[in-house]
Amino acid sequence: MPLTPVLTKRFGTNAPWLLDNYVALDGYAGLRKALAMLPDELIALIKDSNLRGRGGAGFPTGMKWQFIPQAKPGEAAKPHYVVVNADEGEPGTCRDLPLMMNDPHSMIEGIIIACYAVRAERAFVYIRGEAVHAIRRVTQAVNEAYAAGYLGENVLGSGLRFDITVHGGAGAYICGEETALLDSLEGKRGQPRLKPPFPATNGLYDAPTVVNNVGTLASVPYIVLGGAAWHKQMGPDGSPGTSIYSLSGRVANPGQYEAPMGTTLRELLELAGGMSRGLPLKFWTPGGSSTPLFTAEHLDIPLDFDSVAKAGSMNGTSAVMIFDSGDSVVQAVLKWTEFYEHESCGKCTPCREGNYWTAQILERIWHGHGTLADLDTLLDVSDNILGRSFCALGDGATSPITSSLKYFRDEYLALIEKNTDGRPHPSEPALTGATA
Repeated sequence: MPLTPVLTKRFGTNAPWLLDNYVALDGYAGLRKALAMLPDELIALIKDSNLRGRGGAGFPTGMKWQFIPQAKPGEAAKPHYVVVNADEGEPGTCRDLPLMMNDPHSMIEGIIIACYAVRAERAFVYIRGEAVHAIRRVTQAVNEAYAAGYLGENVLGSGLRFDITVHGGAGAYICGEETALLDSLEGKRGQPRLKPPFPATNGLYDAPTVVNNVGTLASVPYIVLGGAAWHKQMGPDGSPGTSIYSLSGRVANPGQYEAPMGTTLRELLELAGGMSRGLPLKFWTPGGSSTPLFTAEHLDIPLDFDSVAKAGSMNGTSAVMIFDSGDSVVQAVLKWTEFYEHESCGKCTPCREGNYWTAQILERIWHGHGTLADLDTLLDVSDNILGRSFCALGDGATSPITSSLKYFRDEYLALIEKNTDGRPHPSEPALTGATA
């Protein structure tokens, strides 16, 4: 499967983040075309393209836009907002940051088109607080867009106004959940809201709001220019387009690889030069640490939303973390669980308490003090978290635990039966950067 640069087509060119260089490569041509269409025609185009959200859930973008209620004639309308979820924090995920660093104007152009489609005048880009470099790069691009007339009053002579505010978060993983992000934007503690009502009707400042991921919005200008049929010719019918696969761990050339949706890990490994240490593949994540693990048996599963779900996991953020036979699945799951324990917002009991206890149990097993009963307890606690948490953080935290026990129960048993002195099992050396 060859690389298919669409979102990454400007990567590696001369300073693609600068406005003049962006415009020289079809930049803002999609916006000009979009402003010549009716808003409802734009929504219909995005629906027809079957663009699905690249933030993890894979919800149809056009349908999300269509959910925004429009005021009837003579009726006072609430303001509408577009919010960009750039709080990329899933372990192993690294595609929004490269997009914002290399090609921020593609996201900005997509934001303006989205604003026009849903009749919004103001948008907010919520960027993870630690990503200071991305905040500066996007802020610079927004300022360039204002100076060139792509933002502000009477954009491109349309008589319309569009404004973008760049907001740096405080570094909370929970703010990747869309309603927690909205609360954080409003100056509140970042915690998920009860749904319904949904952001489409009661979002930012209790007004109709579209929340989209960076990659989703960056795809919009290309679809407007190329058309729905062009977008659907890449990837399977249910998940068309391309995806930026983030490969990390035991791979020779880690990085971002843009290929059609439905590309397999076998094909991605060929693109990335194979395994880094010459050891066989042992386990991997198809969509970040909150998705159930896959093994070498799943090398040929098409990595798209529907195929991965059918195989028992989630495509998620296409964050492919790769581990070989020299890595311990127990240690990897422990590190991920400690992350979720730390990042739980504490709002609901199953996630707050459950992740605390699973982390303690896994720590005990890894250091050779576990019991057979601990394995049943891990599954029992995970069952009490799954489906009972306020948001998806709790559900995602159980995925590596339950899937690792499904595929690698013997590895847990080996640690329980053989190790009592607190040292890692000799056949399972400590990880050295595989989860970085």
